[in-house]
Amino acid sequence: VIRPEPCGVCSSRIHFGKAAIKCQQCQLLLHPKCQEWCPSPCVPRPRHHAWPREGVVADFAPTTPPLVPALVVQCVTEVETRGLMETGLYRVPGTEQLVREWKQKLLRAGGTLPALSSVADIHVVCGVLKDFLRGLKEPLVTFSLHPAFLQAADIPDDAACSTALRHVVSKLPRANRDTLAFLMLHLLRVSRSPDCKMDVLNLSRVFGPTLVGHSSANPQPLTILEDAPRQCKVVARLLSLPPDFWTGFVGTEQENLVP
Repeated sequence: VIRPEPCGVCSSRIHFGKAAIKCQQCQLLLHPKCQEWCPSPCVPRPRHHAWPREGVVADFAPTTPPLVPALVVQCVTEVETRGLMETGLYRVPGTEQLVREWKQKLLRAGGTLPALSSVADIHVVCGVLKDFLRGLKEPLVTFSLHPAFLQAADIPDDAACSTALRHVVSKLPRANRDTLAFLMLHLLRVSRSPDCKMDVLNLSRVFGPTLVGHSSANPQPLTILEDAPRQCKVVARLLSLPPDFWTGFVGTEQENLVP
């Protein structure tokens, strides 16, 4: 189970990472121990809809907090399971065709994601995560709050900068904020791995354009040029915030999120 759901027989929740049984005909989901009490015959129901091909992060997020898309959780979990000894994590590109194929496979699957353990190259998994975030209609740092993030990151005093960034992060929509917090904690773990050789500066260069983006969907060429160094600065500043700040958004419901 990726997204916690109630058992169709006993109604108690089936937690993340636990085994479950699902009927191919009616999509009824239940604990393995509840199978003998399953109603028969089943009543066919429409199959789970795939996620949209594009949208904002809230369109892919679960209905229960923390509001982090299952695709993001699964990619991050896979990277942390077997990728923290890979040099150049997130900087080394995965095979473009495989990245595209796996991203489409995950989007079509919706809430029932296929296991990423069969992807031999961990850089492909990294590529899927980056491509998903890049493909959102709006970056995690929303269009409306984009100027505020840039201004906060430009404050020279570290304490004042930290206070301003915390304030702006708190203004983000819940799904954007939870997903950003989940990713910041992940990137901090990557930055602390000596084998990855990806410090905060390297990670901010990779994720600046993806997470911060621009203040509109169609920026002018001059804006793209001017925004590039400031995007990296925002991510570097966000990664300088204490982990406890980010844990406050996703830590309390962590059992819903991480196996």
